[in-house]
This record gives sequence, C-alpha cells and structure tokens, in this order.
Amino acid sequence: MITNGNACYNSKVESAEFSDIEFYRLVQNSRARVLLIGRRALIAMGAPVMTTDYDVWLHIDDIEIFNRAFEAHDHFANRTAEEARARGRYVIENGERVDVIVARSASGPDGATLSFDDAWARRKSLELAHGLRIDLPCLDDLVATKTWGMREKDIADIQWLRSRPKGSE
Repeated sequence: MITNGNACYNSKVESAEFSDIEFYRLVQNSRARVLLIGRRALIAMGAPVMTTDYDVWLHIDDIEIFNRAFEAHDHFANRTAEEARARGRYVIENGERVDVIVARSASGPDGATLSFDDAWARRKSLELAHGLRIDLPCLDDLVATKTWGMREKDIADIQWLRSRPKGSE
C-alpha cells in the first residue's frame, strides 16, 4: 500500500472490472454476513436510480473472509482488518469500488441507533438469479441507513422507499 498525503493507494490495483452478478456471487460465496445498502440495494428493489459503486455493511467479525473472497479476484482492501475495525469503514477497489461499513452500529441525525446485529436479524433476502441471493436490510432499516448521509439523493431515495406499498420489500 502506498500513502500519498491523506490518500492510500494499493499498488496491486489495476482495474479488473466485474459485473453485478459477479459481485453478488463473490459476496454470497464469501459466506460473510453482508447487507447490501446504498443505491445498489434500491436498484435491486427496482428503483430507477443509478450509482457507480457498491455499498455494503459487513459484520465486523467477517472482514477477513470477505476480503479473501475479493482478493482471489484481484480486488483489494485499502486498509488492514485492524485498521478497518478502528475506523469503522474501508474500501475494496480495482476497477469497481466497494464501500464497506464495519461499524457495530451507526446513528442518524435524529440520534436513532441501528446495530448490525439487529439489522441482520430483520434482513430480507432477495433472489437475483437462480441460486443467487443477496441480503438487504428490511425496509425500515434500509431507510435508517439512508439517513446516515442525508444528501439530496438520500432524501429522494428515502421518499422512494417510503412510497412502496406495504409488503413489497
């Protein structure tokens, strides 16, 4: 890893893009406890939005197994597992960017705290293709994760999520 000012660059990163299906297979095959959050979760639910990265919330104890699955396909973490645990987040990159949150819990501007364990217990599994599933937070928890940023696009995403009919998760 090379450090340049505040930025860290992994010298192994050379741009090895992968498709959504390949990404979801890596996540599933890692056997890590992972929740898809951010706009990719909305896209998986049918939202008419775009994004260029992946956002996941990973159980803090599963960093190593998650990273190994991606390293086998030339995607590398910009932090060690210990650094990620201390910071609560890190990035996996190489052509695609995966923002990984590893905090045990997070709070929105209203002070409401959501723990990973609670979100995991209420998760919804979405079938993307035959034999390929991804876990998402339940609707209320996904809304809570969108409040963490509260950017204009997060507010629009929250409105879209709240407009969904009951039971359409």
